[in-house]
Amino acid sequence: MENQSFDVTLKVVARIYNDLPTKFGIPRQSGLVNGLISTVVFEPEFRNADALKGLEFYSHLWLIWGFSANREMDYSPTVRPPRLGGNVRLGVFATRSPHRPNPLGLSSVRIVEVKPTKEKGVVIVVAGADLMNGTPIYDIKPYLPAVDSHADAVDDFDRYNPDVLLDVVVADGVRLPFSEAEKVVLKELLSRDPRPAYHQDAQRIYGMPYAGKDVLFKVEGRRLTVVEIK
Repeated sequence: MENQSFDVTLKVVARIYNDLPTKFGIPRQSGLVNGLISTVVFEPEFRNADALKGLEFYSHLWLIWGFSANREMDYSPTVRPPRLGGNVRLGVFATRSPHRPNPLGLSSVRIVEVKPTKEKGVVIVVAGADLMNGTPIYDIKPYLPAVDSHADAVDDFDRYNPDVLLDVVVADGVRLPFSEAEKVVLKELLSRDPRPAYHQDAQRIYGMPYAGKDVLFKVEGRRLTVVEIK
């Protein structure tokens, strides 16, 4: 019996909103910056509180979302992971690259709060997302620790390529116009080196949009210095 192919039209059920308006600076994986708070707002068609009944039984969610900022990216069977400096090719299905046959992402986030609002219905406040502001979400599923967590899982990629954090400092005279909570998140984001892996120019000034401001910084060795806030 031949396999029958069929086309599926995905509906955007929600969008996520946070302080990261561009791809630059977004955590490379979910859960890396747990202090980063985002809000999942459902599209008008799906603003039905009954659809979230029972969510209080869970602490975490899976978000299935779209690479909306990478629409022009073509599928490639091999990719160059940034953490390998862009010099080594691996199979796309052995990575989380956006160069996929279908532009879909999967992220695990912690539920902070499920709350009703007057204008947007019930929203889900989550922590630890790795999604850009406005990213479309196609589905939401509960995280089940009994089956989704595997104590014997192996990730040798991390063993050979440890995620070394940068020391983040603020140059003299630079004031950070953020709340204390925003400052903590900003330091976490910067410590994970938002630069492309192949950038090693100590004199280059980078700009990362965050919480309505542009954070300008430079990196020398393992030290990241915030030089200006615009």
